Amino acid sequence: MCTVCGCGEGDVRIESHAEEGHVHEHVHDHHHEHAHDHGHQHHYGHGPARAHAPGLSQARMVEIEENILDKNNQYASANRNWLREHGVLTLNLVSSPGSGKTSLLTRTIDDLSSGADIDVTVIEGDQQTANDAERIRATGARALQINTGKGCHLDGHMVGHALETLAPADDSLLFVENVGNLVCPAAFDLGENHKVVILSVTEGADKPLKYPDMFAAADLMLINKIDLLPYVDFDVEACIANARKVNPGIRVLPVSATTGEGMDDWYAWIRAARDFARVGA
Repeated sequence: MCTVCGCGEGDVRIESHAEEGHVHEHVHDHHHEHAHDHGHQHHYGHGPARAHAPGLSQARMVEIEENILDKNNQYASANRNWLREHGVLTLNLVSSPGSGKTSLLTRTIDDLSSGADIDVTVIEGDQQTANDAERIRATGARALQINTGKGCHLDGHMVGHALETLAPADDSLLFVENVGNLVCPAAFDLGENHKVVILSVTEGADKPLKYPDMFAAADLMLINKIDLLPYVDFDVEACIANARKVNPGIRVLPVSATTGEGMDDWYAWIRAARDFARVGA
């Protein structure tokens, strides 16, 4: 079990040909500690490591986490340098399963590609199947699927391999659709320009307080499925207030990928981020 996020070992599978859906096995090492500490202090997420693993002290867990994240940050830095050199705006989309992330992404690609000179590529992360990558390819965009097996997040190493295969065009737009999870992806930098967290109105308005690390790491929160507001008990203003308790600077845009309501604001945010990335390159 990974002491950073609790995910297990498993072979990562990365498609070798984005359009054809071919995959190859990519061994992705998670180093596991088996030292036994039989003390009786049970922190269960409240100690210095903010996590609990049987047989590991809090100090050892902190040390392991720092080592893992340091290695990941090296990969992420290399990704960021390559993306910056090629003028690629990269958005890391994160959410719980079922937030409507893929539906929002397919509509975004369709709308941005209509009459606009924007080249879009997508890296898809899921534990199993290439279903979402196939949905993305149906829009005409190039997509590459990463299956993480028992892993619960993408990391900088996986994304680096995906970039080698996809080779996004200069001055293009790259979406990374992360594995559905509001915990682990918060800690793993991929080299992106921005994390965008998607929360649907079918979830609780207190979710930013329950999963503060993700909302603290995000630059933008999209409140999706607002077309369902008449049918669910969801307080939009309370949700926004909760998000700003953990991240005062977070931008919030209510949208519906189904009706298109609010999507123009999302596209304007993307264009502004793209312009800013070009200036900063």
